[in-house]
Amino acid sequence: MSGRVELFGLYLPGRSLLHRIPVAGKFALVFAASLLGLLLRQWPVSVGALAGCVALLLGCRLGVRRCLALPAAVWVMVALLVAYQLVWGTWRDAALVVANLLLCVYAARMLTLTTPAPVLLDALVVAARPLKLIGVQPERVGLAAAIMLRSIPHLLASFDEVRDAARARGLERNLLARVSPVVVQAVAYAQTTGGALAARGLGEGDEDSG
Repeated sequence: MSGRVELFGLYLPGRSLLHRIPVAGKFALVFAASLLGLLLRQWPVSVGALAGCVALLLGCRLGVRRCLALPAAVWVMVALLVAYQLVWGTWRDAALVVANLLLCVYAARMLTLTTPAPVLLDALVVAARPLKLIGVQPERVGLAAAIMLRSIPHLLASFDEVRDAARARGLERNLLARVSPVVVQAVAYAQTTGGALAARGLGEGDEDSG
């Protein structure tokens, strides 16, 4: 388990440029970098933005593996996307899709590695306040984000545990043996989380109080 790679990474203190930028500036940087590639849809732009994100991450001096390593599942997805685009599209399409995918992941990692989770969630709640006009509760947005940040590492850990258990039983090629336990654990985790929220008065019924 110690060798498991996080998708977005966990906060590590430092004195780099990204660490010193206010959280609002980081959000703006991440959105700008991501939208640049997604909206312009030009592979040189996306590759250039990805290279910029990678350079900023390495500039944090937190270690190459901590900054750039991705879970094996991500690389499997990348390989499948490349194969699909090469068969049904062109190498330019493959470069664009893969660069945009990695750009979004590494842009998000710039936030999570250099900003404490409570600061990120507080900033998200503040950013969501204008949504009150359409009935959205900012605190619920922050709560949903907090649950997501906790759930992703849990699910990735489940994949690792189930994979190791299947390999130990000689079932590493049995898709059912590798997927079913993960689904069961995910459902159990969701039920436990839902029960904890309900116990704190955060269930669906509390909306009727208004």
